[in-house]
Amino acid sequence: MAQEFPERPTGHWHLQDAHELARQHGVDPAHGLREEEASRRAEHHGPNEIQGRPGRGPMGLLLDQFKDFMIVVLIAAAVVSGVIGDLVDTLAILVIVLLNAVIGFVQAWRADRAMAALQQLAATHATVLRDGQAQVIAAAQLVPGDIVLLEAGNQIPADLRLIEIAQLKVDESALTGESVTVEKHAATLTGMVHALGDRLNMAFKGTTATHGRGRGLVVATGMATELGKVAGLLDRDIDRSTPLQLRLASFGKRLALAVIAICIVIFLVGVLRGEDSVLMILTAVSLAVAAIPEALPAVVTVLLALGARRMVSLNALIRRLPSVETLGSVTFICSDKTGTLTQNRMHAELLLADGQEWAPGSEAPGALHLELLRAAVLCNDANRNREGVWQGDPTETALTQVALEHGLDKADLDRHFERVQELPFDSERKRMTTLHRVDDGFIAYTKGAPESVIPLCSSQWRVDGLVPIQHEAVLAAADALAAQGLRVLAIASRPHATLPVPGEVGSVESGMSLIGLVGLIDPPRLEAAAAVRDCVTAGIRPVMITGDHPATALAIARRLGIATDGYTQVLTGAELAAMDESVLYERVATVRVYARVDPAQKIRIVEALQARGEFVAMTGDGVNDAPALKRADIGVAMGRGGTDVAREAASLVLLDDNFATIVAAVREGRRIYDNIRKFVRYAMTGNSGEIWTIFLAPLMGLPIPLLPIHILWVNLVTDGLPGLALAAEPAERGIMQRPPRPPQESLFANGMWQHILWVGLLIGGLCLLVQAWALSTGHAHWQTMVFTVLTLGQMAHVLAIRSETESLWRLGLGSNRPLLGAVLLTFVLQLGTIYVPVLNPIFKTEPLSLAELSICLGAAAVVFIAVEIEKLWLRRKRQSLA
Repeated sequence: MAQEFPERPTGHWHLQDAHELARQHGVDPAHGLREEEASRRAEHHGPNEIQGRPGRGPMGLLLDQFKDFMIVVLIAAAVVSGVIGDLVDTLAILVIVLLNAVIGFVQAWRADRAMAALQQLAATHATVLRDGQAQVIAAAQLVPGDIVLLEAGNQIPADLRLIEIAQLKVDESALTGESVTVEKHAATLTGMVHALGDRLNMAFKGTTATHGRGRGLVVATGMATELGKVAGLLDRDIDRSTPLQLRLASFGKRLALAVIAICIVIFLVGVLRGEDSVLMILTAVSLAVAAIPEALPAVVTVLLALGARRMVSLNALIRRLPSVETLGSVTFICSDKTGTLTQNRMHAELLLADGQEWAPGSEAPGALHLELLRAAVLCNDANRNREGVWQGDPTETALTQVALEHGLDKADLDRHFERVQELPFDSERKRMTTLHRVDDGFIAYTKGAPESVIPLCSSQWRVDGLVPIQHEAVLAAADALAAQGLRVLAIASRPHATLPVPGEVGSVESGMSLIGLVGLIDPPRLEAAAAVRDCVTAGIRPVMITGDHPATALAIARRLGIATDGYTQVLTGAELAAMDESVLYERVATVRVYARVDPAQKIRIVEALQARGEFVAMTGDGVNDAPALKRADIGVAMGRGGTDVAREAASLVLLDDNFATIVAAVREGRRIYDNIRKFVRYAMTGNSGEIWTIFLAPLMGLPIPLLPIHILWVNLVTDGLPGLALAAEPAERGIMQRPPRPPQESLFANGMWQHILWVGLLIGGLCLLVQAWALSTGHAHWQTMVFTVLTLGQMAHVLAIRSETESLWRLGLGSNRPLLGAVLLTFVLQLGTIYVPVLNPIFKTEPLSLAELSICLGAAAVVFIAVEIEKLWLRRKRQSLA
């Protein structure tokens, strides 16, 4: 077991030799910690997390439910009523207020739990060396002494003392404010005082590797890191309100003023008519509590958070809650090709050397083809894990696999031809180079895009030796392979008598000899073509953006249906760079395939589409994709192959890197937004019915139809379970056959506010009609009947609005069992208030006769039938417009 070591001041790490530090931490940099030792240290040091402000506890959530001004007024009025002498009413009202608070607490608790689960899923990860094997773990599990492997795009998971680097550059702006990336080294610093930005042999938690690779020793975790020291700057409340919540909150405030004005009128009219003033105060305040939709934003939070959790089962992780509501507005999906539209399982289709094609597996390769394979394996960063499975870039693993099948083992080659220097791949050069030690000096192998490598070659390999290269002929051969849908790589070499100066690209990648071309295929995903068809029928235009060859991109696009058979328009990165904004504005409307596009050019495509009023989802996985992901309306990052930077910038992460998942997320986003609209339609219509009932009664010469206990009970049982059960409503038929929703469209568009108005009037009118009939015919139970009509009318309404157009009988009663159960439970509870003797004095109700109950049920049925007639009219209207 490694020795216990003391925490050292972070100011000393950069002044000590890296290998000496590793010895002090009891770790071999080539092997990493043992798992049992890592577990022991985790218990000692705790999780590698920045401690923020603690979340709201259960008691805080419960107390939040009583902070609303109208609730406080109602409690005060109830207490006054009890002091005057009506203790039963006071207790009943307080119990119902408490039940409302419990429901609100449960909603808030579920929302917090859902958000916490999403944040846990979105937690960053790190690649560490443990027990001699590279493995990916949650960054929170890192401990001092861990050996972390870094690549471009990784977020630095802890404070690291760098042990070895390969052109590693780090963006430290998040910590130091310095916008220029910092080039790192592993040497020990001299002197005593070094600012954070000058500690070039350190990599700090929260910063980002932007270039190259590295290996570092974890020297500080959690609050002991430099970022942890300034954690107070991060300890701030973040407003997670979505645009929809903000609009609803603003609407609710305006509506509240109107409702309060109505309540004042009701109070004054009642008092002038001789009603008891305390009763009228309770009635007015109860109506305000029931009618003011203060809970709408909170319920929307629950629906959005639960919807986001459900999306995880579809392999779509929502990082920003507003994305759930905006997914339904997407009009363009700009997707990478490799791994998203295709299987990301490259395999070598053929090798071309000296004009001779060789297909792996067909026959034994020739000498030049073997040399081509050897170069492809040496200029390669793939490796095998303990199970013998190749890890790394799919193109590189495909090359190592085909070479192994023909007797060339990468591990053996790496031992015989030691890599001594490298120029890592980057998106600007579109190639990588490695230098290896050989008997008479060194040899450089370069692998990359044909148009990037071939112009740098002065000769090419032939069976009889090197000959001058025919650039146009070789490029034409590469184009011919790409036209078949193959990804083409050019591989070249150059001998060096002495080792070139590190980082001098020009002296290494020039005057090379082309060995040959390799054609690889990444077949389209089986489900991608169906997803593309779904996009088209949903009014969403899928666009492919790739760094691959134009012919390759077009061939795959045609197989997927993104481009039709007659489509030939492919916009390349070079053409894009030459366009001004006005020309690009016109072209983006029709271009469906972009090829050889740099990540930095994606942002121009996004902005041009947005300038045309389009709502854009953009996928990306690299460091340079982050600006485009942020600029897009929906940034989509890759969960498997993406970088930490891309995931941080994105609002949606694909856990399976699959294009079909984007389409599934759009479908789910449309369903969630539809259900939010249904809940708002239901809640606001019920509130409208309650307001009309109480407001119009005195104006029509009728007594106040409902007591405060009735109003609060209706609000409790109708706004609770039935409303939330709408979240489980399945997607409507044809949800992906309608056009995207305009982003600025009001929640109350498409006739919703008219529906709220007329159905609310209908419910209120039926309540008053039953009241007037009962009073005129001498029925003493008129108030219980109004109470029952109001409750059952809202239950009939919630069943009818499960779809905006389809009949309930076509949907099927059992297709939303939570809602059916909630409606039945509400019906039973309502009957309990009428027929359970002990509840009669509490709710001021009396048992209804069968005839009276039948009238109440008939009035509720009128609401259901009226809404079904409205839907029939809407169906016929849409059919006539189709």
